[in-house]
Amino acid sequence: MKRKAVFFDRDGIVNFRIVGEYINQKDNFHFIPDFFQVFSRLKELGYLVILVSNQKGVGKGLMTLEELKQINEFMIQELYERTGESFDDVFYCTDANEEISPRLKPNPGMIIEAIEKWNIESSLSWIVGDSSKDILAGKRAGIKTILVGLADESLNIEPDVSVNNLLEILELFE
Repeated sequence: MKRKAVFFDRDGIVNFRIVGEYINQKDNFHFIPDFFQVFSRLKELGYLVILVSNQKGVGKGLMTLEELKQINEFMIQELYERTGESFDDVFYCTDANEEISPRLKPNPGMIIEAIEKWNIESSLSWIVGDSSKDILAGKRAGIKTILVGLADESLNIEPDVSVNNLLEILELFE
């Protein structure tokens, strides 16, 4: 049986973004408080919740893969402590060049990998992101798209749904 999923971008959706910088150590990683409620509700509704995150800082040499893994472990542990649940899967891409990387958003590689791995029904699934790259990756993977906040207009693509904040997406799933 095919499953339904919600894919989340990380920086700016799960945790606060540091403008112009990378989250390169766990001390810089701070959850957006509304994420816990959204995450828990989606799990209750039977969605797989999967993280898909560009982590170009590794490819650019601004942080190590080990530092990224420590941040991910911290994130997963904290999420479990706060909700009793965890992400069903975490995908990240450390490549620095989207021209040659099929996985780096706006390319859909991470989403497609997850769809194949988890037997996900694209038409029942969503991506939640805060950038045009997230929206374009979702469109290219054939899933519905939710933009939180205002995206940069560089890719000129319309999301299926736009919301001002994370809590507003819960209305879509009631």
